[in-house]
Amino acid sequence: MCNQYALRPSRDEVAAHFRVKSFGASNAPQEIYPGYPGMVVHEVAGERVMHSMTWGFPLRLKGMKPESKPRPVNNIADLRKPMWIGLARKPQWRCLIPLSHFAEAEGPKGAKTKTWFSVTDQPVAAWAGLWRVSDEWGPVYSGLMTDCNEAIRPVHDRMPVLLMPEDYDRWLGGSFEDALGFQERCFPDDLIVMERTNEPWNKAGTLESHHPSGPSSGCSSVKAGL
Repeated sequence: MCNQYALRPSRDEVAAHFRVKSFGASNAPQEIYPGYPGMVVHEVAGERVMHSMTWGFPLRLKGMKPESKPRPVNNIADLRKPMWIGLARKPQWRCLIPLSHFAEAEGPKGAKTKTWFSVTDQPVAAWAGLWRVSDEWGPVYSGLMTDCNEAIRPVHDRMPVLLMPEDYDRWLGGSFEDALGFQERCFPDDLIVMERTNEPWNKAGTLESHHPSGPSSGCSSVKAGL
């Protein structure tokens, strides 16, 4: 699953790309991890706005002590699951997560390195997401996942649901069936750029990547999970 992504263009460049009418100050870093602030675009009264939220919906697991911090659920495996379906059915809770790259862990256990992926000729791209206002962290967001395409399969069998500019309005304002369609389609292989690095995955701030057991059978199915 995606546990790290980056947004390297300036805030003004991002706002221009998404035709944002209003945006305020941001404390979002260039590289974002679960529990960190990231920039989010959504609509208010038909106009796009952009501001920072915390990446990950707070979740308290059974048996956690009251003083324990919630777990940030930063990926959405299936929009039809109870945690997500109520929000996904209402366009006002859908959002665009601006990114330039997303990372996955690659290599043997204990020596994994970061492999970055980006969209060809897209300095800024969008990841389909949901947002809400939480009691614990205020506004929060999470990103939609799907089965990988062949360009990503050598590293991972899942990938973010990436949107092209012509998809933005339909994700933000379309029907629930439209939203499900984005999760069920296969993103084109030739639009993915892969960059392998020697940078350790498990440096401070990152989370170990958890690969689902068993191979993926293709892009059309949606795996069970949150």
